[in-house]
Amino acid sequence: MSDAAQPTAAEVRAAAEAVKTALDRHLAAVERRSGEDDPAVYEAFNELAAAAEVYDELLYDRYDEVTPFEIPGADDSLPPYTGPEEPNALSVLIRRDYAVAEPQRLLAQAQRVEAADDEGTEGSGTVHGALGILFGEFEPDEIASRHKEFGLEEGDSTLWVLAADEPAEPGEWLEAPFDQADPQRVVCRFDVSAVFDDLDEDDDEGEDGEDLPADLDDLDDLDDLESDDLEPQDADRR
Repeated sequence: MSDAAQPTAAEVRAAAEAVKTALDRHLAAVERRSGEDDPAVYEAFNELAAAAEVYDELLYDRYDEVTPFEIPGADDSLPPYTGPEEPNALSVLIRRDYAVAEPQRLLAQAQRVEAADDEGTEGSGTVHGALGILFGEFEPDEIASRHKEFGLEEGDSTLWVLAADEPAEPGEWLEAPFDQADPQRVVCRFDVSAVFDDLDEDDDEGEDGEDLPADLDDLDDLDDLESDDLEPQDADRR
């Protein structure tokens, strides 16, 4: 970075003072908290995180130094909860992404289901049709737990639990099921992504820092042994 683009020493000092002020406000909010989900504490937390991030960036740009602060990621950036304290209902929103890694395996499994279906449905000859058959026959959780058997590869996934005042009327939201996902009513959320794997790389090594034996990778072959025993569930086709 050129000298002209660098922040001044005064700007770095001002950012440091902003962190101190935000830290005092956060402690004061914690000391006055009215409950576990006090929005004032959440707001003070976000202000402290934002101030720390600005200071960290300016400090690095000016002095090529870093701080020990861990800035919260996107999974920690939900707005303050404003839903009911005692929800009478809840909605669970789930998104799971998959890649069709082995189309032939997907087609083969769909054909197994199709052959065992008394209704004589057809459509397993295309990937589009095979997906419809499998997701119509198996529950989403079973697809997730057995995705390799279906020729699928997991991508990112997220689960949101939203509080509601009252249960929705039958059919009320079917035309636009995700339009009313208010982040301020999220009680909790759980995210799974490959971007988190880098944080756990050290866990994949032995105590001496050596990689685990290569033959442990052969455990993945067990999925191939189980795929021939696939039996369709007794589920209503959607």
